[in-house]
Amino acid sequence: MANSALLVMDVQRDVVDLADDGSGYLPRLRGAIDGARAAGIPVIYVVMGLRPGDPEVSPRRKVMANILRAGMFTEGAPGTEIHDEVAPQQGDVVVTKRRGSAFSGSDLDLVLRARDIDSLVLTGIATSAVVLSTLWHAVDLDFGLTVLADACLDTDPEVHRMLTEKLFPQWADVVTVEDWLKAVAQR
Repeated sequence: MANSALLVMDVQRDVVDLADDGSGYLPRLRGAIDGARAAGIPVIYVVMGLRPGDPEVSPRRKVMANILRAGMFTEGAPGTEIHDEVAPQQGDVVVTKRRGSAFSGSDLDLVLRARDIDSLVLTGIATSAVVLSTLWHAVDLDFGLTVLADACLDTDPEVHRMLTEKLFPQWADVVTVEDWLKAVAQR
């Protein structure tokens, strides 16, 4: 964990409004963020941001077309801001991405390499979107990975369960926020 960073991905107002199931997701995520800061682990926020007019979106992208119709992710729109309950603090890095993975269309890899970070702790909404896409991308880039299962959220609980219990453990350590915080405190 010496060269780790906590990624807080797509926890933006509109996304939280769409996905929050009332299970205490934001307070759990806040606990992970606070624990990372206390341990000196960098917290890096990743947000989806599309330019007005959406020049980076191909009409062939079915999911992106649906997002555009819903009016989500336009840079500068209030719903695109990081949710107040987990907002960045002075010194936190905010990276803007243009696609599903936190690495796609962003300078995340540059930020991580500049800080000599070789291990990522993944959190975010949705498990089946940004978390899954980022995990696979990070595997290809040889990052060590931990997924905080209860600091990830999806609109489909069964998909979330399948990913965190069956698929992600093939490439990452999958733990709870509580267990991760205990491990961080012991280092």
